[in-house]
Formats: sequence, structure tokens, C-alpha cells
Amino acid sequence: MEKQRCGWVNQESLYIAYHDQEWGVPVHDDQKLFEMLILEGAQAGLSWWTILQKREHYRRVFDGFQPERVAAYDEAKLEALLEDPGIVRNRLKIAAAVQNAKAFLAVQQEFGSFDAYIWQFVGGAPRVNAWKELKDVPVTTAESDAMSKDLKKRGFKFVGSTICYSFMQAVGMVNDHVSDCFRHKELIE
Repeated sequence: MEKQRCGWVNQESLYIAYHDQEWGVPVHDDQKLFEMLILEGAQAGLSWWTILQKREHYRRVFDGFQPERVAAYDEAKLEALLEDPGIVRNRLKIAAAVQNAKAFLAVQQEFGSFDAYIWQFVGGAPRVNAWKELKDVPVTTAESDAMSKDLKKRGFKFVGSTICYSFMQAVGMVNDHVSDCFRHKELIE
């Protein structure tokens, strides 16, 4: 019998694996949180499917999403990234990745980890929702609004409330698998 999944999952094996193994799983590793923050910003105006197909290449050209390395990128590196067809070649998004790396490092300095900072927006534990249908899932919440406002105050770019909510879903700060998706129950057990 085929497993019931969220309606946004297409039939591509890469997408199924992302949904079944990653999306909504709580992440507390700073480097993975940084990766997802950058990728969610890169997605702005595009589909997640587009970014997911490019993710491995992003990992290579962004030095495994090591924030210290990304924060040190110079103009030559930015120009090289703009010429790379394996990523989204948007000057503002690429520059934002560098700015966000610098802001990320500042947050780590202040809070001890980005994890300690970011999870405070949900009280340190995943919010478990029980949406019946995909159309019921919000694109922003009061928590994503607060996160967006605070990240912007700290100098982050491409962190509007919708991007923040997508980030929260991706890193398991909220469980937004629809209630009949097999992962919804697995993630709350």
C-alpha cells in the first residue's frame, strides 16, 4: 500500500526522499540551520523543487555552507557565483548569503549557537499542527512574523515572514505535515 503524503510532494524520488526524511524533522545543528536559511532565501519567488534540484551544487560552491567561509567571500567569489548556472544567479540573493553568514556568526557569538537563538521563537519545542488539507496550512504566523522582524533587525536579508515560515517548516520548528500524512504521526511519536 502506498504511503499517504502531503499534497505538495511530486513523484520525483528526490522530492519524496526530502519529504519522507527531512522536511519537518527538528534540526539543531547550526551548519544545517544555516544551509536551510540560505536555501529558503534562494527560493524566494521560485519553487522549492527548483532549489532542491540545485542543492548539492549549492553545497559545493558555498563551501558546505560553513558560515565562516561564506562570510569571507570577496567580490571575485561573488562574481564567480553569478556565473555559475548550477545555482540561482541573482546578485541580491548571493550577496544576501554573505551578509547572512556575517549576521549568523554574530548571533552565534551572542547566543552561543544559532540553534539557541532560532528555537526561542517556538519556545524550544516543535509546534504540532493538525491541518486536514494543504489549503489549511498558513504561509505566515505570529512566530514567523516575530522571527522575520528580529532577523532583519540583526542584518539578515531575504528573511520575510513567508520565507521564515518555510524555514520553520523545513527545520521542524513546526510540524505542518497534513494530519493524514504518514510523517505527521511519526514526528510526534
